Amino acid sequence: MSNTTYTYDAELRVETGTGASRRLRREDKVPAILYGAEKEAVALTLAHKDMIKAQESEGFYTHILTLNIGGESVEAILKDIQRHPFKPKLTHLDFQRVDATHKLHTKVPLHFIGEDKVTKLGSTVVHQLTEVEITCLPKALPEFVEVNVSDLVAGDSIHLSELKLPSGVQSVELAKGEGHDQSIVTIKANKAAPAEDEEASDAAE
Repeated sequence: MSNTTYTYDAELRVETGTGASRRLRREDKVPAILYGAEKEAVALTLAHKDMIKAQESEGFYTHILTLNIGGESVEAILKDIQRHPFKPKLTHLDFQRVDATHKLHTKVPLHFIGEDKVTKLGSTVVHQLTEVEITCLPKALPEFVEVNVSDLVAGDSIHLSELKLPSGVQSVELAKGEGHDQSIVTIKANKAAPAEDEEASDAAE
C-alpha cells in the first residue's frame, strides 16, 4: 500500500445549476457532489489545479480520500469524474462518503507482472480486464490487485476465480454465481512473420 496522503480542501457550494457551474469553472474551480452514508448529499467546489494534479495519480481513484470541508474532515472515495471533451479540464466530480462499518462497492486496477518474460518467449499478453469490481470494508480496500503472468505460456489464461484477493475483499462478479468467472488475461502465440517463413524455406532448399 502507498503511504501517500490524499487530502484535499473543499468548500460548500450554495449556488447550483448549469449557470453556477459555468461561473465556477471560469474561476478555476470544479463543482462536485458528496453523497452516501445515509446522509444528505451536499454540493462542493474544489480547486481545479489541485484536482488536475490529483487525477494524475492512480491512488486518487482507488484510495480513501480526505475532504476538508469547512473545518470538518470527511472520508470519501471518488465515484465518478467528468472531463471536458477536448480541453484538459475536469467538469464535475462525484464523491461517496465512507462509513467504516459499511462495505464499499468500487473498482480497483489490476497490475500485471511478468509480462516481459512472456513476450521474450514469443507470446503476446492479451488483457480482457484492466480493473476488478470488488466489495469490502474501507479498512480492507486494496490499492490494486496483482496478477502474475510470468509462468504462463501460449494458450494459458487467468480467470477471476484465480485472483489472489486480499482478506476481506470479494469479487462482485463471482458473487453472482456460475457463468461469471470472467477471463482476465490470455496468452497468445505470435504468428511467424512472412519474411521469417521465406528465410526458413530458403535455408531448407
